[in-house]
Order: sequence, then C-alpha cells, then structure tokens
Amino acid sequence: MNPSELPDTDLLRAAAVTVGTEAAELVQRLRGGLDRFAGEVDTKSTETDVVTAADKASEQLVRARLAELRPGEAVLGEEGGSDSSGERLLWVVDPIDGTVNYLYGLPWYAVSVAAQFDGVTVAAAVVEPASGRVWSAVRGGGATLDGVPLRAAETTRLDLSLVGTGYAYAAERRARQADLSALLARRTRDLRRTGSAALDLCAVAAGWLDAYYEHGLGRWDWAGGSLIAEEAGAVLRLPDGSDDGLGGDITLAAAPGIAEDLAEALRVAGAAEV
Repeated sequence: MNPSELPDTDLLRAAAVTVGTEAAELVQRLRGGLDRFAGEVDTKSTETDVVTAADKASEQLVRARLAELRPGEAVLGEEGGSDSSGERLLWVVDPIDGTVNYLYGLPWYAVSVAAQFDGVTVAAAVVEPASGRVWSAVRGGGATLDGVPLRAAETTRLDLSLVGTGYAYAAERRARQADLSALLARRTRDLRRTGSAALDLCAVAAGWLDAYYEHGLGRWDWAGGSLIAEEAGAVLRLPDGSDDGLGGDITLAAAPGIAEDLAEALRVAGAAEV
C-alpha cells in the first residue's frame, strides 16, 4: 500500500461515522422496546446463526448512503456480499454485529463501517445503537470514543488480565473453543464472552478488556474494530492463514505488555486445533 495513493482518510472516517450513525438509529427504531425482536428472523449457516429484517434494512441503508456520499466505491456487506470489481478501495460493512444480542434485547451490538485500501483498513466507525456511542479511527491518526482519545491497557501480567473471546455458531467448533477457553481461564484473571467482535475489539482499545481473541470471524466482524484497537496501541493479529500455532483464522488484539504471553498461552492450550 503506497501512502501517496491513499484517499483522504479523514473524509473516509467522516463518511463511516455519518453512515454508521444513521444505520444505528434505524436499527434501534426497528428494535422497539425491551422485549425480544418482533420482526422477521431467518437463519443462515446454522439454526443459531440468525439474521433479522433489521440486519437487512441496515445494510440496505448503508449501501444507499455510501452510494450517495462515495459514489462508485465497492461495498462488501455481511448480508449482501460484495459488488466489488477489483477496486482498491472497499467498504466493509456489518449491519448489526451481535445480532443474537439484538434479537434477545441485550444492548451489546453495533453497526460497523470500515474503509479498506488494498485490503488494509484505513478508516472505520463502530456505532452502538442502544447507547449512541461512536468509536472511530483513521490509520496513523489514532482512535476515539465520542471524540475522546483511546489507549489500550498498560497491564504486563497475563494472570491479572481480563480477556474477551467469542464462539462459532457450529456446535462442534464451539465445543473446541470452549475447551480452549477453559484452559486459558487458568492463566488469566477472567474471561468475557459478550457476543460482538466489533465491540470487544473496541473494548480493548478503551482498556475495558486487556485482550480479545476469536477464531473464524468474517472480515466484516473485525474490519472496523481491529483498526480502532490497533490505533489505540493494541498489538493486532488478523486472520491470514499462517501456521504459527494460533490457527490461521484467529483474530487477536492485546495490550502490548501481555501480547506475547497471551499468544504463547493460546499455543500451549491448543489454539491451532480449534
């Protein structure tokens, strides 16, 4: 990626924030009250992998608004796939990250909108419909929560670290992930599983989690939150198929002081077999 060829990342960030905020407002209106989501619900890869009418409406809004604000640029969305034609700039969209939480009424879900250039995220926004909080970042320009700069935790002890994770929809893989978590729990302060990868990555950026890892995420799950974590100073590893003892499809973000120890603990616990 040649920096001189980059589009204006501040403009990309502004577009991500604008579109993400509008989609989040729509998502919250469609959610309604405190009961379970009453709209249309379908399933995808398994019976536990759900997609709601709000997911589809959110992505439609994001695509339409990006077409207005950034005409001609390609979009990859979790629900609608990609309309890219080899363009170097690609918008990667998760219309609701944490759909199961959304379905049940748990407020930990978000809209993620990220701009990637040559496969690398250069600007992003993650917006929480329930709270209205806006996380955003530009590559080389830092990360913020509602305009306040973020910084990853300064912890240096894995045994005193709070670590987030997540599980697959397929029961067999979820069981292997749970086994890995059980082993890692012996090496950390505690584990958290909230159900939104984007927000877990943002939590690492804020120091609310000392680290986060998960196998099997889609690009839309990590595209936005990973940049926010990285720009806050977290050590980042994205899925790349490499054989380094962690598994080629792991996403990991950690405070610098524990990154190596966490990676080694995951290797010893059998992360590559998950």
